[in-house]
Amino acid sequence: MVPAFDLRRQYKNIREEMDQAIARVLERGRFILGEEVAAFEREFAAFCGVAHAVGVGSGTEALHLALRACGIGPGDEVITVSHTAVATVAAIELAGARPVLVDGDPRRYTIDPTKVEERITPSTRAILPVHLYGCPADMEPLLEIARRHHLVVIEDCAQAHGALYKGRPVGSWGDIAAFSFYPTKNLGACGDGGAVVTNDPALAERVRLLREYGWAERYVSHIRGLNSRLDELQAAILRVKLRHLRAWNERRRQIAALYREHLADAASRWGLVLPEEPEDARHVYHLYVVRHLRRDALRRFLEERGIGTLIHYPVPVHLQPAYADLGYPAGSLPVTEALSREVVSLPMYPELTDEEVQMVSEALHAFWEGTS
Repeated sequence: MVPAFDLRRQYKNIREEMDQAIARVLERGRFILGEEVAAFEREFAAFCGVAHAVGVGSGTEALHLALRACGIGPGDEVITVSHTAVATVAAIELAGARPVLVDGDPRRYTIDPTKVEERITPSTRAILPVHLYGCPADMEPLLEIARRHHLVVIEDCAQAHGALYKGRPVGSWGDIAAFSFYPTKNLGACGDGGAVVTNDPALAERVRLLREYGWAERYVSHIRGLNSRLDELQAAILRVKLRHLRAWNERRRQIAALYREHLADAASRWGLVLPEEPEDARHVYHLYVVRHLRRDALRRFLEERGIGTLIHYPVPVHLQPAYADLGYPAGSLPVTEALSREVVSLPMYPELTDEEVQMVSEALHAFWEGTS
């Protein structure tokens, strides 16, 4: 049995550190916006190579507050991709803006910069690239387009903690960026959590106000905010895990290299498409996503042999029933739609053993050998 994820293994490996961190918070008796959050914000900002990090309640709220901090709201349009978690688009709509969806890059699976400029209108205020699966989006052409049209760039880094683009961490390229600490992320809490990062002190201060009712002083709201706070327990847990993140990311890259080695023959003989690592990027493999035209049959075969897989994502945002009113008919975003039919995420987490990677790979070979 090889599960798609197994968070218990991670806890067992760092149990003593985790238990000590949790006990420290419980003994201190302060659970909201205390020492742990402040320390984590400093440490995570340093990790991301930025001046400021602000802990918030979730990755969706991190995007929502980043948008609002940039003054984006009703009547504004934000360009992003359809091949992403629905949370990306939900955050845009929470801010009151309209999502404008473009197709993906067939190699990176992230936003295709060549499709962006044609969707810019007088209402466009921002470009929101998603660093998907752990692979950085191609930021330089996006930044050039943004400069030319006076647009804000907001990075969705929910799946790319520690990824690099041209040697710099994701989250340090745009005006502001959002991270998720959902438990399965490369840096995951034991519950929901998120952070907004930026080099702009004014944007950071606005996010701090927005996350707690607009309070600059307790019970006095200077702007209309909401409640979206990273709690002390999650911050303490994240501080422990942050110390291991670089090693965990390196292990993910080792696992990816093993998959490439074991599956090279399947790629050449049976059309299995393996994830690429662009020359300008350092992929951190939040997910190891392969493609094949017989994806669904392959999943069933693996499941019968105790190997867990997932699909990220089976229905693109523009074809979701809830977003039909955005006006994108089937066939309008062909790369995105092909991905939704073909992608499958193989087991990927730092605690996966070399033997388990080989087991998954052998099962993939058995599928084609039995059906070719």
